[in-house]
Amino acid sequence: MAQEYESVDLVADDTVRSLAGAAIMAALTAALAQLSIPLPGVTVTFSLQPFGSFFAGLLLGPVWGGFAMALYLAAGAAGAPVFSNGAAGIGHFGGKTGGFLVGFLLGAVVTGAVAHRRVVPRRVSEISVPVQLLALFAGLTVIYAVGVPWLAEVLGISVVTAAVAMAPLVALDVVKVGITIGVVEGGHLAIRE
Repeated sequence: MAQEYESVDLVADDTVRSLAGAAIMAALTAALAQLSIPLPGVTVTFSLQPFGSFFAGLLLGPVWGGFAMALYLAAGAAGAPVFSNGAAGIGHFGGKTGGFLVGFLLGAVVTGAVAHRRVVPRRVSEISVPVQLLALFAGLTVIYAVGVPWLAEVLGISVVTAAVAMAPLVALDVVKVGITIGVVEGGHLAIRE
């Protein structure tokens, strides 16, 4: 004798979609972190990690974008080899790139906040390209605003010296902003409704 039971939704569909998106963005950031290149004369390696922060903020908004980066950082702190060149561990936050890691989380929140202008994200198609650019540059500014002083403190150098050392990466990060806009506008990372 079969009994029928009523289905109960324990978690809203939007929450499940956002959580899945955050997990995907964390995994994407981990994968992109493995593509890092040491540049001569630069104190940190060139990495594709900022793309994860950019995409998370633009696609998921400030809350879920920040959650995606927090998930990424938690995985790395727990020992998963998700940081640049397979690095891992909580001690990595005390190193020269620790500020940039924290900056990725804050950058995703700022990018999402500027792009969506509210906690609940809008569809990316509703956000104009100039607003997306503004949001990405705001997020990038936050990443550097946290990362450069942290780097200076760890290396025992002035913030100005650290900023000069990081200057070659700024131009490359501006290119990353342009690529991010192209990928998002091209619909290559579209979240289907």
